[in-house]
Parts: sequence; C-alpha cells; structure tokens
Amino acid sequence: MNTLATPARAHPPQPRARRTALVRWLGRGLETHISLPLFALLLVAVLWTAALNMIGSEERAAHAAARDATRELVDTYEAQMARSLSGIDQTLRVLQYAVETKGPGAALDAMAAKGLLPPGLVFQVAIIGSDGRVLASNPATRRGGDVSRADWFAWHREHTGDIPFVSATVGRREPHVVFSRRINDAGGRFAGVASVAVDPAFFTSAYEHSRQGERGLLGVAGAEGVLRAVRIGDQVSWGQRFPIGRPDEVVLAANAIDGELRYTSIRPLGGFPLVAVVGLSEPEQMAEFRAERRAWLLGASAGTALLLCLVTLVSAWSWQLAKARRRERLAQETYAAASEASLDAFFVLRTVAGADSEVLDFLVETTNTRAEELTGLPKARMEGKRMSVLLPAHIGLGIFEDLAAVATDGVAREAEWLDHVQSDQDRWLHRQVVPVEGGVVAIVRDITERKLAEQRIRHLAHHDDLTGLPNRSLLRDRLGQAIRDAERKGNAVGLAFIDLDGFKLVNDGLGHNAGDELLKVVGARMARCLRRNDTLARFGGDEFVILLPDLSGDPMAITPLLEKVREAVTEPVDVEGQEVQVSCSMGVVLYPRDGTDANTLMMNADAAMYRAKEHKDSFQFYASEMNASVEEKLVLLEGMRAALEACVDPGCRSEDCQFQLLYQPKVDLRTGRLFGVEALIRWKHPEQGMISPLRFIGLAEESGLIVPLGEWVVRTACAQGQAWRAAGLPPVSISVNVSARQFEEKRLVERIAGALRDSRLPPEALEVEVTESSIMRDLTRAVEKMRELKSMGVSLSIDDFGTGYSSLSALKSFPISRLKIDKSFVSDLADSPDDQAIAMAVISLGHKLNLRVIAEGVETEQQRAFLRANDCDEMQGYLFSRPVPPEQIAALLRPAPA
Repeated sequence: MNTLATPARAHPPQPRARRTALVRWLGRGLETHISLPLFALLLVAVLWTAALNMIGSEERAAHAAARDATRELVDTYEAQMARSLSGIDQTLRVLQYAVETKGPGAALDAMAAKGLLPPGLVFQVAIIGSDGRVLASNPATRRGGDVSRADWFAWHREHTGDIPFVSATVGRREPHVVFSRRINDAGGRFAGVASVAVDPAFFTSAYEHSRQGERGLLGVAGAEGVLRAVRIGDQVSWGQRFPIGRPDEVVLAANAIDGELRYTSIRPLGGFPLVAVVGLSEPEQMAEFRAERRAWLLGASAGTALLLCLVTLVSAWSWQLAKARRRERLAQETYAAASEASLDAFFVLRTVAGADSEVLDFLVETTNTRAEELTGLPKARMEGKRMSVLLPAHIGLGIFEDLAAVATDGVAREAEWLDHVQSDQDRWLHRQVVPVEGGVVAIVRDITERKLAEQRIRHLAHHDDLTGLPNRSLLRDRLGQAIRDAERKGNAVGLAFIDLDGFKLVNDGLGHNAGDELLKVVGARMARCLRRNDTLARFGGDEFVILLPDLSGDPMAITPLLEKVREAVTEPVDVEGQEVQVSCSMGVVLYPRDGTDANTLMMNADAAMYRAKEHKDSFQFYASEMNASVEEKLVLLEGMRAALEACVDPGCRSEDCQFQLLYQPKVDLRTGRLFGVEALIRWKHPEQGMISPLRFIGLAEESGLIVPLGEWVVRTACAQGQAWRAAGLPPVSISVNVSARQFEEKRLVERIAGALRDSRLPPEALEVEVTESSIMRDLTRAVEKMRELKSMGVSLSIDDFGTGYSSLSALKSFPISRLKIDKSFVSDLADSPDDQAIAMAVISLGHKLNLRVIAEGVETEQQRAFLRANDCDEMQGYLFSRPVPPEQIAALLRPAPA
C-alpha cells in the first residue's frame, strides 16, 4: 500500500537554548581581548573629560586670582597715593597759612626753619601773586615769571572756594603736575595762589615688577579722564585719555593706551579730582595657567597613547590565551572549598607506632581549608599521607619530637617557631598540640602580624619617631657596650654632640612641619656619611649624637669624617617649596682621654659643642677648660637673676640696683637740637665691675630673663622721662630696644601700657625700636602688635635697618615712623662708595614712605657732613655724646644762662 510521506515540522528553539546562547555571548563579551578595548575607550573618555574639566577649573581660578590681585593692587596704590596727596595738600595748607601770616616774602623761610618744606628734588613749591607773577619758590627759580595764563591760576582767580586744583601734566623738558590752592587777603579777596609742582614719575614710583610684571599699568588720572602720569613697565608717560569706569570694578579689556589686554580697575582719591588706575597684563597673569594647560594636554595625549599601546599588546596576548582562561574558569567553578569558621589550621594526626610502642610517624587523617592555605597543599593530597613524606622539612625542626612527646605522655604543649620553608616570606607560627585517642590534634595559627607589631613596639621604644634614628635610650646602651669593648681591646671610642645652627629660625618662620621635614633630611644626610658600625642618634629637638666605636685614639683620624658630616648638613634643603640652609656645631670627645664613663663623655661633649657654637658651623674637640666656661656662664646667669630680683623689688634703692640705664642723645641734623635719647642698659657687677651687654644680653635671651629685664628697662626709662618733664626740662622722646624674644612675648603690649600708666609718661614720648629679624619671624602677629602700640600713641622705629631681610612689600605695611641706619653702614661712610650708596638709598626710601631717618654710630665730622648733605633727618653717636647718666642729659637740656 502506497502512503504519502508527511514532511517533518520545524520545532522552534527552546527558551533554555536561547538563554544559554545569550549567556555564552555575554561571557565572550567579558573576555579580556573584547572588554579591555571597550574599557580603555571609557578610560580615555574619562581621562580627557577630567583633563578638560581641570583646565576649565584652573582657567577660572587663574582669572579670579588675577582679578583679586588687581583689587589688592588698587587697594595698595590708593593707600599710597592717599598718603602722598595728603602730604602735598598739607604743604599747600601750611603754605597758605604762612603767606597769610608771614607774607609771601617770608613764608618759605619760615617753613624751612621749621623743617616743613618738602624735598626740592621732587617737589617745587611756589607762591604766585594775584597778577600771576612768581613771588617766591623752593628750589629758587627766576622771580617774576608769569603764570597768569595757566589754567590752574585762572581757575583759582575765578573760584572763591578753598578747593584744591590739580592741573594736567605740562612741560616737556621738566614735566610736572601742579597742585594749587587759592590765597586770600584779609578781606577775603583773591591774593594769589600757593602751588606745589610734582614730577609725574613720583606718582608711579610704587611700580613693582615682582607684582605687576613687565606690562603692568600704574597711573593717576583726572576725573575728566586725562592721565596725569602712567607707567607701563619701565616707561612713564602722561596726557593720554583713559575711560573712567565704575570704581572698584575689575574690567578685562584691551587698553586704550597701548592695546594691551589687561585687568584694570580704578579708585577715586578722596579730596582731589583724581582716580588711581591700575592694570595687570592678561598674557602675563595667565602665562602660568597656559603653561599648565599645555602640560595637561600633553599629559592626556601621552596617557592616551600609552594606554592604547598597552591595550593593544594585552588584547593580542589575551586572545591567544582565551581558551586556557575558559578552561581555568571551568576548573574554578567545579572546585568548591569548604569554609570553616576557625581562623586556625588544624591537623588530625593518627599515631604510627612500632613494635615497642615507639612513635615512628603520624598519618594525616583530616585537615581544614586553613591548613591548605598554610601548607600550600590540597586537602586531598594530604589526607592519608604520612607526615614524614608530606612535610619532610618539618621533621628536623623539633616539631616531630613535640608531637611524639604529646602522644606519649598525654600532656598538651605549645610553641612558636619561624617558618621559612613553605613560603617565599618567613612566617611566625604558633602551635598547640593536644592529645586525642589514637593520636594528636595540632592547631596552628599564623602570628606573623603580632610578631611584627611587637618588633615595631620594640623599635619605637628605642628609636626616634620622627627620623627613625636611635633615641637617647638606645644610644646610651650602645655607648656603654662600645666602652666595654674598647676597654677590653684597648681601643678608643669617639662621641660627637651635634646642634643645628639656624634651625629655630626655620621652625619659627616656616612652621613645625617644615622643621620636622628639615630634621629628617639632615638626619638622613648625616647617616650616609658614617661607617656601618657607627651610630647616629637623635638626642632631642635639633640635637644629634654620633657614636664612633673602634677608633685608634688619634683625633685627626676622625677629622675627615666630621668634616664630611658638617658639609652634608650645610647643603641647601628644599622644604615646602622654599630653599633653606642650616649649619651645625659639633662637640667631640674621645674615650678614655676625655672620660671613662658614659655620663662624663656626654657632659664633656655637650660643653665642647657649646664652645663650637660660639663660632657656628664648626667642630670642637673637648678641652678641660670648657667646663670652666660653662660654669662661668651658670655663675653669670645666677648673678644676673639675683641682680634682677633685687632691682624689681619695690623696696630696692636705686643705688643698690646693679643694673643702670645710660642715655645717648639723638639730635636733629638740620638744627642740632637734642630731641630724644636712647636708653642703653649696663650691669655694674659688685665683683667683676662693669659687664658689657655683649656678655649678658645673649645669655638673657637664651634663659628667658630678657623678658623681665626688658620690662625693667621700659619702666625705668618711662619713669626717668617723666622725671625730666616734672623738673621743667624740655620734653624729649625716649627710645627703648625690644629684643626678638620680648617681641614674641604675648604680654608685650600690656607691659608697655602698664609702664606708661604707672609712670604717667605720655605715650607719644616713648619710642619702641625693633629689629627687622624679630618682625619677620611672624609677620602677621608682628604687624598686629605694632598697630596696637601705634594706636596707644607709642612711636615705632626699625633698628639696624638694612641688616635684616624684610621685603619692601612688608615694610610699607609696618606702622612705623622712623628708620635707623645701622652703624655698620655709617662707620666707613666717608670712604666707602658702597656704604654711601646704601645710606642714600635708605634715606630716599624713608622719605618716600614719609618716615624720619636717623643714623647711629656717627663719630666724625665727615660722616655728619655726608648725612646732612643727603637730607638725613637725625643722628646719634660719639660725635655728639657717648651714653651718659640721666644727670648729664638734664644738663644738656637746661637752657644756657643768659
């Protein structure tokens, strides 16, 4: 029978098959040679996104910083111009008054006699009659000159108000800006004009390349928009028109003067129709950012290229190993490790005994996963195997004997041992063996971390936490051992006590973090200079000690090593972006020559170090007289403490006080008038006679006695000043020196206020002299203290100016009234062109900042003549008088009999 064949139906794929195929394709997508390039593209996108975001953020920050710098600059310039314009206006008002009271012919002479005329090199003062003719001027010019057509003269003739007028910049050969005020006669009618002509460069002298760059802008413009003076870089010009915008608004635009793109801002100058104009070049301000932007772009490009190269190599390698990786994943999926709660590895061991019940071996019955990790052997390989076959290396470590003893006597045992057989790194293991029926159970724990922690604790107990060097405890142990070895062998031992010179300045100026970093760097440098068996220890603070065992006893044998250490210390160190440099003073002793025990050697090394510190940056071998020098200092210190206690005792008579103040006069160089004195301390010791301040002031600084001693000086000087006033003598100002240690003391202002209050001396009669170095230790706090003293009415001056390291930007923020030229620049003033240049620069700087300038140490007529010729205001020195008792000052102040 024929039948028709029916075609078979096609069955759709099962859902499970589809899921399996999807998982397979997803798995392949996770293969390294596929996923890694995708991930690399993602990293490249993230890298460039981060780089571009960082560039944008840095650009915004750079613009903001430039605007802030512009605002700060206009604040500073406005304050400078305000002081200068105030001085000019004061001169005009005084000139008005002098003309109205003395007449135009005698006005300038009257002002000159009182020292009220400004310097003629910068300012030209003139009196103009009502007809426009020049009646008088300083510096003297041709009288009778006609200025009636000048706009400023016509303005005053037509306006009756007492308003100052500022002209545009006029003149080609000698350009100047004229500041003027109207002069009225007794009836209020126009009688002429008082004028001060100023060089335009005067208004731009505050230009600083360090702050404004080479294309910055600094100038003064009138309210109508015409520039009186403008400086761009080193070029000064005037007369250009400048758009006057809103005050204090920082505008970024191309400048109308030279087309430079700048951040500009203006600030009105109160009292005058003028505005201060400042500008910072946008290319200069953004130069650092643009360099960083190039670095970011180059870094991102290099990172992209490197990443793509690595991805290409790794993808090619992973494609070759794809099958092996898949097999490895399959093996890992089929292997399931048991997870026990215990962190210890345990081994259940059955005893293998001989005919006489002697333990011959152990059979591993079972273990846990932790045992696999510990031994590195899989559980299946260990189970059923003998220990002697499985772990033959442990048989000779005493472990087998320990296991056999527990199996024999049934007493549990514990032990620790260092395992360096089954691991690349040594491990500390702890075992506890307990008996069980037919064998033992060994419980093993990895105690490496605990052992390392114990080692760290022991290390910290004997080493310095900051530098990692041995501390004084470990040093004393090693020193004692070195002495014992040297005594047995007949050798010598060297010991060098080291103190860093200048460390306190770095620590106070840059902070403790910078000081710590400096100690670590210097310690590492010194350690590299030593032999393997030498010891470098940190004794505390900035003190180090070097122990040199096994020496011959010849001091010259260790001199090269000490010199090498000294040179290593003096190399500059970069600390927090600033290069600093310190030196060291070393005291060196040798056993047994300088002592036979550790304490004696340490004491003598310390004494030798203090002798070396007198010269700085040197090393000094111990000599017996050094201890005598230390004892002398201690005796002197104790005597100074006792003398000070006696002086501050309320019941102490003045003749019983060993300390006394002498006073050196200060005189006006122009008039010769004695206007002030400087208080100088002396110590009249009952046994040693008159002791120089050079011997005891430094000791007072080190011990801290300078604070109460300085307070006694201030109180005594204030009381003496008030006594002179009470005696009817002409008032004089009294200057007192404040040391760096006193200036850092928190109660300095309070102590000075108390001295003024108790003595009833007017604050304006007291002047406090501080040095540049004491101010610069902590500039912010120093300025705050100086402003507090200034607000009380006390004057301030900078002593020894030129020998410190204050910057001009810091100097202009000091609320001071006087600069003192250091005597080191005055001593050779007659013959040294360098000292002459420095003195002239200080005088000019002081006058530009409206400060008085005084020179100390003036001893010859040539020095006085030079200072007077260069407009120095004041002087003090042996040429006029040595420091003298208060009675002689009173004699100098009394008027001569008629």
